[in-house]
Amino acid sequence: MAKALLGHLHTDTRGSSRMVSENARLRQRIADLEALVVRLQDENTRLADLETTAALERESLQEMQPA
Repeated sequence: MAKALLGHLHTDTRGSSRMVSENARLRQRIADLEALVVRLQDENTRLADLETTAALERESLQEMQPA
């Protein structure tokens, strides 16, 4: 039974360091993706503002034209 427990426990430090590096890589990827989301949200807001401004200008021009 002791051998089964020792075999079950992960005492290999290579696996542990590999897990630590993989965890760090995944955390960096998450940070990169979160930064991308923020950048895309900002760009989307900017584009929506431009579209709103353009729509208001078109509406204003239509009102100024004689019927």
